Amino acid sequence: MIGLISATAAGAAARDRLVAAWPARTRVYDGPVGEAVRRAFAECEQLVCFLATGAVVRLVAPLLGDKTSDPGVVCVDEGGRFAVSLVGGHGGGANELAREVGELLGAEPVVTTATDAVGLPGLDTLGFPVEGDVAGVSRALLDGEAVALDAEVSWPLPPLPVAAEGRYAIRLTDRLVEPGEREVVLRPPSLVVGVGASRNAPVEEVLGLVRGALRDAGLSVKSLAELATVDAKADEPGIVEAAARLGVPLVTYSAGELATVEVPNPSDAPLAAVGTPSVAEAAALVRGGELLVPKRKSAAQPAMATCAVVRRPARGRLAVVGLGPGARDLLTPRARDELRRASVLVGLDQYVDQIRDLLRPGTRVLESGLGAEEERARTAVAEARRGHAVALIGSGDAGVYAMASPALAEASDDIDVVGVPGVTAALAAGAILGAPLGHDHVSISLSDLHTPWEVIERRVRAAAEADIVVTFYNPRSQGRDWQLPEALAILAGHREPTTPVGVVRNASRTDESSRLTTLAGLDPATVDMMTVVTVGNTATREIAGRMVTPRGYRWQEESE
Repeated sequence: MIGLISATAAGAAARDRLVAAWPARTRVYDGPVGEAVRRAFAECEQLVCFLATGAVVRLVAPLLGDKTSDPGVVCVDEGGRFAVSLVGGHGGGANELAREVGELLGAEPVVTTATDAVGLPGLDTLGFPVEGDVAGVSRALLDGEAVALDAEVSWPLPPLPVAAEGRYAIRLTDRLVEPGEREVVLRPPSLVVGVGASRNAPVEEVLGLVRGALRDAGLSVKSLAELATVDAKADEPGIVEAAARLGVPLVTYSAGELATVEVPNPSDAPLAAVGTPSVAEAAALVRGGELLVPKRKSAAQPAMATCAVVRRPARGRLAVVGLGPGARDLLTPRARDELRRASVLVGLDQYVDQIRDLLRPGTRVLESGLGAEEERARTAVAEARRGHAVALIGSGDAGVYAMASPALAEASDDIDVVGVPGVTAALAAGAILGAPLGHDHVSISLSDLHTPWEVIERRVRAAAEADIVVTFYNPRSQGRDWQLPEALAILAGHREPTTPVGVVRNASRTDESSRLTTLAGLDPATVDMMTVVTVGNTATREIAGRMVTPRGYRWQEESE
């Protein structure tokens, strides 16, 4: 919950905008400001104070305890110009909150945490339990000193400027080890414990078994990702409470699913009780992995619980990111986040140049030229399969004449794939022209490099006969100068010569140009590969210099 405190009418107005945007996330604290801050500090995970930073410093100073547990505090000035991350930038999430508040209120986020200021991810913000010399290793990264990455477990990480060797080290491990001098230990959630239990097995017996199995195997409970069991035990109190105390989810599988898993120690007892010859081992292994601890019984007599431990392989992550038509303000916040999250970026060289300044230090960039689309898709998938966090970029929307289809054709279910939509060239051009896509519309690429012209021609003819607005991508190049005239001729057989046609080149970029002409008046020689051509249907009109395709009952009535 985010506590909101204000003292003036202007602050209350800004506060109410947050309440309207985040009704389930916020709580307003009224009354004397000092008391309101104290109550919010005790009851909320984060605070937004519409007060001077000096005042908030004095109010929260006596309340501060530990940076790992104190709430994050953001201050917004009286004029709503700045959202200042004051306390708990990393641990309390104030840095991210300042960015969210800034975006919502139109304020500039002010983040002074050293790593954030230079684009490095904080070691305590990676989503893993962290131990050791966080401050020292972070300082070494900031100072450009060599910091080694010792990844005992492969796991997707954001970009870090690490080296093969160094006086400082980041150790990624699920083993039960103590951090060395000048070392940070990160605990990835790589361990799954399968659990079976008799009816009414005590929670202490289940907990003791799980913790003992991990400890005896030299594994850290901080790397435990989940407990897993059979559906029939989904409500078993001892298992449910054990998962809650360990702070991990309880995942269940059907007996039929578990029965298909090959295990080293099947048994007739669980087969008779719940319909599968294995619960603990099968539940741990059902999603694959390395069995580190075979089935083990609790020490109680009689034993009422069993467990098994598996190290699950890291799943690489492939984000297929649409960059939009080119303007930086049409790059979505989600796309920005994925670019900064990726440790490996794959893309066309000219697109990489557009967003290179947004990448974090340490991002590995794999770029290539035109014509290497399938190679880029294969490269991106291969890097994800190696356990990396990968961003594969394309212009516009990555699923529209771009990299999503070749990448997904290459990928299988051994990696996580995330699609990040972008503003397409057709949409950007449509906004410039007016509202040409106001009714049914279709996009057709006139490039016959990968699609036979016979297929393209058939699609153009179908759109012409159906009276659908058509946006042509890849309309004309030096080596392909006849396709656009052919397509326009097909449309001309079904539409008047005066049908409006919009021509937009480099939509949203600094050298953008646009013009409105007609089907008869368009000269194909003025069009190139950077141009989008939108041809209206029989209802499309030019209204006040804008291209409009009407939709709705009022328009239909007027046209009758």
